[in-house]
Amino acid sequence: MTNTSITTSGGELPLFAAGDPSAARGAVVVIQEAFGVTAHIERCCERLAEADFLAVAPALFHRTTTDSFAYDDFEHAMPNMAALSAEGIEADLAAVARHLDAVGFERSRRGIVGFCMGGLVAFVGATLGEFGAAVTFYGGGVTTGRFGYPPLVELADHVATPWLGLYGDLDKGIPPHDVELLRDAVASAPAPTEIVRYADADHGFNCEDRPGVFNPDAASDAWARMLAFFDQHLA
Repeated sequence: MTNTSITTSGGELPLFAAGDPSAARGAVVVIQEAFGVTAHIERCCERLAEADFLAVAPALFHRTTTDSFAYDDFEHAMPNMAALSAEGIEADLAAVARHLDAVGFERSRRGIVGFCMGGLVAFVGATLGEFGAAVTFYGGGVTTGRFGYPPLVELADHVATPWLGLYGDLDKGIPPHDVELLRDAVASAPAPTEIVRYADADHGFNCEDRPGVFNPDAASDAWARMLAFFDQHLA
C-alpha cells in the first residue's frame, strides 16, 4: 500500500494505492463515501489488490481538506461534500485516468467503483468514456441532481460503459421505487446495465465500520458480483 499524489487542475490529488502495477490484471478506481478516504475505503483497495487488481482511491475532497471523518461526523463531512462540483469531479477522474494510462492500464483495462457519494461518481464515470466498467454501491442522486449533475435517471441515456448498481431496499435515501426508476432509465442505455437489490440491506451495507448497517450477506454477494462484473468487462 502506498500514498502518493497526482497533479490536477485543482491542485495535488492524493491517492491511496494498493497492488503491484507490474502484476495486476487490471486497475480499479475506488471512489470514497461522504466521509473521505476512510480505513474502509483503504480496505476495499486492499481487497481488490488481493484479487490481482491495482486499486487507487483518489481523495476527492482535496480542494477543501485531506482529512477523513468518522461515520457520525456529519458536521465536518457534509460541508466538504457540498463543495464538490461536476467540473472538479470530472477533472479528477480524468487525471486518475491519465495516471493509469501512464502505468499501463488503458481504458479497456480499468474500472471504477464507488460507495455512497462515490456510487454517484462511479455512475458519472460510466458516462465519460474513461473506464471499461463501472459499479455503484448505493449511490444517491437518482431522482435529485447533485454536484451540478442532473438526476441519474436523466443521465442514464449517456451510460456508454457497462454498469452494475447494487442497492439495499431498506435505504431510506434511495427507496426501491427510485431504484426501479433507474432500472427503467438505464434499460435503454447503449451499454449493458444491471441492478441488484437486497431486501434486508440498508444504505452502507458493505461497510464493516458501520455497526447496525453492515450486512455481511449482502456485502459478500455484492462484492462477488462486482468482481465478476469486472472480470467480464475488463479486457
